[in-house]
Amino acid sequence: MKKVLVLSPHFPPVNAADMQRVRVLLPFLDENGWQAEVLAVSPDQIASPLDEWLADGLPDNVPVHRVDAMSLAWSRLPGLGTLGFRALRALANAGDRLLAHGGFDLVYFSTTLFEVHLLGPRWKKKFGVPFLMDYQDPWVTDYYRQHPDIEPPGGKLKYAISDALHRCMEPRVLSECAGITSVSPAYPRQIFARYPTLSRFPVLVQPFPGAKRDFERINDSRVSQGFFDPKDGLIHWVYAGVVIPGMIPTIRALFKAIRDAMPRESAGRLRLHFIGTSYAKPGLANPRVLPIAREFGLENQVHEQCERVAYATVLACLRDAGALLAIGSDDPSYTASKIFPYLLARRPLLALFNEHSSVVEILGKVRGAVCLNFGARVDEVVLAGAIARLWIADENYAMTVPLDLPAFEPYVDRGCASAMSNFFRQCLATVAG
Repeated sequence: MKKVLVLSPHFPPVNAADMQRVRVLLPFLDENGWQAEVLAVSPDQIASPLDEWLADGLPDNVPVHRVDAMSLAWSRLPGLGTLGFRALRALANAGDRLLAHGGFDLVYFSTTLFEVHLLGPRWKKKFGVPFLMDYQDPWVTDYYRQHPDIEPPGGKLKYAISDALHRCMEPRVLSECAGITSVSPAYPRQIFARYPTLSRFPVLVQPFPGAKRDFERINDSRVSQGFFDPKDGLIHWVYAGVVIPGMIPTIRALFKAIRDAMPRESAGRLRLHFIGTSYAKPGLANPRVLPIAREFGLENQVHEQCERVAYATVLACLRDAGALLAIGSDDPSYTASKIFPYLLARRPLLALFNEHSSVVEILGKVRGAVCLNFGARVDEVVLAGAIARLWIADENYAMTVPLDLPAFEPYVDRGCASAMSNFFRQCLATVAG
């Protein structure tokens, strides 16, 4: 049995997107020959909502070591106040103790807090343990340089400081790592193009797995949601997740299609629920979808919940919806991890993505959705016409596209855990080389 230390600062009961891969894979690693331990930050040191339902589903045989970060008051410091920097020393000290005596074969960083990846070279030098990195987002991106009209997260000053630090740190860490996992095939291509002298290392492209166990749990425990009544005779469509600026043209095309092509009686019964559209702190988030709905005269049909909600509640919304909306960005490297829970919900599904997004390729293999694509720039008129013909006409939004279950198996929890375990062994073999 091999042993892996997984660094996931955000970890249940913290409800943060970047811990989902680890959470879903952990119950299946031991059956694939890997004993895992997790190194995380104490929940009370993290400015994210807590969700005990997530923690209740963790396997009992996986130790979780938690450390205290510096005070949340430091989070106001631009660039240096992130959780990654606030927890860096505590994680370093805890990791030193574990690696000195734990007999670990590998360290796996699965987090979007890229600052903590600096510990990889430290531990490799000090303990001879190789490390892998998980690219759930790009560490360095040119997106906001190419789109200067779009406000970056945290504002331009804070983002500029962070971006400068990241461009300094990334090549130093990558030069020492034994391999990377990535949710998108675009991220490894960007890395090797950005650093042409960097030695090639193993890469596993694996989106966040679909968790069959999650749907079994919400059904067994009869989890409910309070956003809508699925038996009220209305037509409920659900989008769950953050709305980023690159999605706005796609949403506009959707609303245009509804306004122009949906019969009046059906449109009157339609309710669109956009849930968890912002990462902002509770009470500080501004609606991102409602202003567009007003522009198209759909403000009475659109409900937007800006704040994040409990994960089980989101799954219950997917389960109860009349149809689901998967909305992509104009960024071709964008891949939606939510696509697999959407498919597992087995509801009619409309997927709107850039033609080069990995989601398009995946849906081509497993089906399960009406998938409409757009190019580098969203032509709202053209996309709205396609939505009208292929989704709204003949009430196609009420019909579920069959899912190819054998083709889907590699994308769910057990199948992804097997692939990840094999990748761990491949990276160790490459290092031993």
